[in-house]
Amino acid sequence: MNVLEVMRVGPVMPVIIIEDLAHAIPLARALFTGGVRVLEVTLRTPVALAAIRAMADEVPEVMVGVGTLTRAEECAKARAAGARFGVSPGLTPALVQATRDNGLPLLPGVMTPSEVMAARAAGFRELKLFPAQPAGGIDMLKALAGPFSDVIFCPTGGITAKTAPDYLALPNVGCVGGSWLTPKTALAAGDWAAITALARQATALHRRKTPGFTNSSSVACA
Repeated sequence: MNVLEVMRVGPVMPVIIIEDLAHAIPLARALFTGGVRVLEVTLRTPVALAAIRAMADEVPEVMVGVGTLTRAEECAKARAAGARFGVSPGLTPALVQATRDNGLPLLPGVMTPSEVMAARAAGFRELKLFPAQPAGGIDMLKALAGPFSDVIFCPTGGITAKTAPDYLALPNVGCVGGSWLTPKTALAAGDWAAITALARQATALHRRKTPGFTNSSSVACA
């Protein structure tokens, strides 16, 4: 399993913040029922690793990844919890080495052309544009397509259900990341049906075929 395979699973990768561990399993089931097969659980709360473990153990049909990786030591913990891939807001040499050591496929974040060049020099061809909207959104992705025709992006940050189709129409976008699939109000109310409905809508989005991206980054392979 590699990052490109993760990106190909569905058009939208939900970016999930779990505040209450009791939400982890029913949330994963609700998203799976709606057709979502890949989940990114961010390391922004004290229960994040436990949530990843619960989802991976109880809902094995989904591919659970860890988001907001910023420290090298987090990679081993996430891998031990059952995470099958990692997503980071940026990239450091220590994080590259940690993912190599732990065999954790990584989708690193970039925001500028220089960061794209640095990530590509480190062996990555699948990158997360973050934060996508402040970084220039669709116009930035169009601009990056020229000099970096061998890179495919997962833009994340500020993308909504309304704007996602415009991003997915770009030839250098493999999927998008979004938090709109798991609104706080629905989580607080335990409204799993609402989340399933949002997941179905996201799964139904179409993305443009991206020929040429047949090989994933060697650094990020499990």
